[in-house]
Amino acid sequence: MQIVVDLTRCQGYAQCVFLAPDVFQLHGEEGLLYVPAVPEDQLERVRQAVAACPVQAILMGKEVSAGAE
Repeated sequence: MQIVVDLTRCQGYAQCVFLAPDVFQLHGEEGLLYVPAVPEDQLERVRQAVAACPVQAILMGKEVSAGAE
């Protein structure tokens, strides 16, 4: 499963980091690093992170392809 984070929309609330720390990490105070190819064992945590993002900056699965068009 692929994810993309719209870093222009991301406000650094870090909900994703708390919910899926193996996929999302803060770099410095506000920079977000993430693994675009989500490991199978992290899918549920990433789904929770997508739902918890207050600015809906994380796209997952089919949304990734749609967002690129």
